[in-house]
Amino acid sequence: MVRRVVLAAAVTLLAATGCSGDSEDPVTPGLDDRGTVTTTVTPTRQDLTDRLSLTGKVVINPVFGIVSPTDGEVHYYNVPWPKSTPTSPVRAANVWLGGKKTQVDIPAGSTFAGRLVRDYSTVVTGMPILSARWAGYGIVAEITPEDAYRVADNLTTVRAQITNGPGPFDCAVLGTIAALPGGTIPEPAPFIPDPNDSPEVQAQKQAAYDQAAAANEPYRPAPSESTGMRVVCLPPAGTRLINGVDATVEVVSASSANALVLPVAAVAGRQGTGRVTVVLADGTTEEREVGLGLTDGEYIEITSGLTGDETIAVPGPNLPQAPEGEGGPNGGPVVVK
Repeated sequence: MVRRVVLAAAVTLLAATGCSGDSEDPVTPGLDDRGTVTTTVTPTRQDLTDRLSLTGKVVINPVFGIVSPTDGEVHYYNVPWPKSTPTSPVRAANVWLGGKKTQVDIPAGSTFAGRLVRDYSTVVTGMPILSARWAGYGIVAEITPEDAYRVADNLTTVRAQITNGPGPFDCAVLGTIAALPGGTIPEPAPFIPDPNDSPEVQAQKQAAYDQAAAANEPYRPAPSESTGMRVVCLPPAGTRLINGVDATVEVVSASSANALVLPVAAVAGRQGTGRVTVVLADGTTEEREVGLGLTDGEYIEITSGLTGDETIAVPGPNLPQAPEGEGGPNGGPVVVK
């Protein structure tokens, strides 16, 4: 009797688990390819703030970049090597455009750290042309390339918190966030004798020049090294800082009230323009170009291309792929215009 019960149970178990030679392997669930409609959303309206949290560190004498204030041609000054921290701005260059010059100064409290382009180069507005070094403590936070456009145009508010230390506090931004190439330090101007001087006077001037050059050599800075994209900011006066301590830096670049938004997963693109997949009433879909504004990392502002009544597929569309064996210049991807 016991053997019959065991046998019946075994048969029942085999039938329940589908152990037959004809059964298919179970399908392992996974993520659908981008462009496959898995769900839909409709645009909504909400206040949106472009807020980005960065990992930073307290750094002594951080390097920052100074940009060209206008298009034109940059003409550098030979900046003298200071024997103490400058207490007023120091003229470092002029940018000439249409016969007019725009001055470029190194801010007070900083020293010259390098030229970032060649003298007499053509430059554009916002292009880093000088590197400077702050004399004292600052807070440096690295920016990843994918976040660069979120903070490139405007840093409305920057606040910092020292890990297990002071804060949060407002942090005053120095220079640009752009990545800097290695800066160069021009050689001092050579001594050129005046042909009208006697040999004795020329010898005296040469000796005075050599003496001044030797005295200034200890203050001659080393060329600045290249940097990645980063925010450099200064805490309020009197804030106690320790070199190398970790910090968190929160950057607010802009805000928009009652913005039309979509989840970022529904949009291909993050800056300027992008594309979405609109699900039509008959169930078919079409791709549509949209204008893009702010993003907080979860939602993104739609500035044009949608009325707000559409049904949008999630995830967003894929960018077109280059045909196999084809590509852009140097084997790169085809640029879709």
